[in-house]
Amino acid sequence: MQYTSPSASDSDLGPAQRAEERAPGWDAINHALNRVYPRQSPWHSSAPPGSSAPLPGISAYKRITPLPHWHFVTYGFSELFDKRSDEAGVSGYGFELTFRLANPDDAEEPPRWALNFLQNLARYVFDSGHGFHAGHYLSAGGPIAADSDSAIRALAFVYDPELAPIDSENGQVEFLQIVGLTNEEEFALKRWSTLKVLEVFHDSLPLWITDLERGSLLADPEIAARLAEGSAREGSSVGSIYADQVSWEQRKRLLRAPVTVLTLSARQIGELLALLPLRLPFGHAFSAIGPDARVVFEPAARGNEALIADGVLHLRLDERAVRSLVQRLRAQAGSYEVEGFAALQVQVR
Repeated sequence: MQYTSPSASDSDLGPAQRAEERAPGWDAINHALNRVYPRQSPWHSSAPPGSSAPLPGISAYKRITPLPHWHFVTYGFSELFDKRSDEAGVSGYGFELTFRLANPDDAEEPPRWALNFLQNLARYVFDSGHGFHAGHYLSAGGPIAADSDSAIRALAFVYDPELAPIDSENGQVEFLQIVGLTNEEEFALKRWSTLKVLEVFHDSLPLWITDLERGSLLADPEIAARLAEGSAREGSSVGSIYADQVSWEQRKRLLRAPVTVLTLSARQIGELLALLPLRLPFGHAFSAIGPDARVVFEPAARGNEALIADGVLHLRLDERAVRSLVQRLRAQAGSYEVEGFAALQVQVR
């Protein structure tokens, strides 16, 4: 999506408001920002009339400490004007997004790609109806800055360290800050817990500033060791993955129990092999969800079995079967058997 900022003469006017309407939500956001920036007017981008941009406004504040950066704040996930949602006490989706982007060149205007980036996140929320919460994460599918080769290709969400939740006439609003991460760092979140991994990263990311030029924090041996220790001690908080192919069938066999054939895509095998040992041995189930089918891997004290309930395949695996599955399964086409579970075959395509 391409988003056009207002002209330079408009950028210092602050958040535009419709003159005929009160804007209690907008005023509450401004009041919170004035406490942090009492002597600074923001660079503000307002969506022009007729624009397809989902957010009516985005402000950006220029910062020097703890290192030069832009502090972006959105207007529009919450209810800025009238109260229209049915949920009492919550304004709209209940949050606005913030984003701190390193500004090493001391630029006088924030980069346009960052505005597009925030507008695209808004489009996702409004089209899907799914909001964000602290601890959520997602892959951007490529560099978050379009037309760059930045290693920052994933996002996590935390509470903005300087903006506490606010109350307006329309309900409460939290400020969720976007933290840019590398793919390797995103995978570390999956192997343990988003907020616990970010706690390990905290000293290396002051105020959760996103720096497009940095590499993976896991290159630091101390950070890598702390993450490995945490996941080994507590396992993974991720209970499911979404796969482009998941299917299963049960085939009858003469004088023997039917064999269950599970088919998975090679693209998801890496995640499955990494996360299963961090879920089942800790007593937690793990699901692979496809467009048309779902399989749930469940821990079993002893013995293995395949059950079907409400159209979902449940595979109960003991410690030996889990270990065998992880050792034998590969991200390449083929048929794989599981030691101690003769009635199960895993097909990889």
